[in-house]
Amino acid sequence: MSNVFIAFQSNEDSRPIIEAILADNPHAVAVHSPGLIKIDAPDELRIKRETIEEIIGRRYNLQELQVSLVTLSGYIDEDDDQFTLSWNH
Repeated sequence: MSNVFIAFQSNEDSRPIIEAILADNPHAVAVHSPGLIKIDAPDELRIKRETIEEIIGRRYNLQELQVSLVTLSGYIDEDDDQFTLSWNH
């Protein structure tokens, strides 16, 4: 089992994204560093547009998350509704 991760700048734009990721991935762990929040998960991590929209109360384009994105690790599978990182290619 290998961990995937995604890291965001610690700012107001990324807070609802991080909240949504943790809500949808109960196995994920957030690690806070100065200016950075890294989320680790075994094997797979899903970011769902619908969950982010529920938190922020408006339509959300998943490509918006790249504004605060610092780095990530894993294979990427992305469409309009979901952004998935995994090691199961």
